Amino acid sequence: MTSPGVILYGPPTSGKDTVTAELARQDDRYALLPKLKLGTGRSTGYRHVTAADLEKLRDSGRLVAETHRYGNVYAVDRDDIAALVEADKVPVVHMGNLSDVQRLRVAVPLDWTTVLLWISRAVCADRSQHRGDADASERLQAWDETRDDLRAAKTPTFNLLVRTDQTDPTETARRILAAVETSPSEPVTALPDLE
Repeated sequence: MTSPGVILYGPPTSGKDTVTAELARQDDRYALLPKLKLGTGRSTGYRHVTAADLEKLRDSGRLVAETHRYGNVYAVDRDDIAALVEADKVPVVHMGNLSDVQRLRVAVPLDWTTVLLWISRAVCADRSQHRGDADASERLQAWDETRDDLRAAKTPTFNLLVRTDQTDPTETARRILAAVETSPSEPVTALPDLE
């Protein structure tokens, strides 16, 4: 049996950090995969690297996903995933675009449960303001890009869809744990209203 993993995909402020913390609270095997970050801003949940570090990892084939957003570079190191799996943890990976989700699923053959956490644009704006994001306009642009990414998707990607503006974190985590426990179902074809 392949080890499980969880991919949380959604626009900014959709609750990826909150849901990850709740997953770990309900089952301590679940652990956030710290993404690599080259740039400035928030540091929680990231392992900061230099451009030289990133280049070395890229050249050695360890990067399975790399995203450029908010003037920063975010990446996933396959060795970080392997370390979590070897420690009997279930890696929880936050992804920002569907092409990276697909690359991750192909490059790292875990039994991935891919979850779309969705909120409306208005909720994104409100949450961004309440958490004090200095780059709230960029967060809304990322929301727009996420919606466009979903609309352009050619194949079903998600095993579970959750509106986090309508479902509390405890219930969201419970649904994810249940989906992982029963092994990922076939990807869902129907997406929520993306407005």
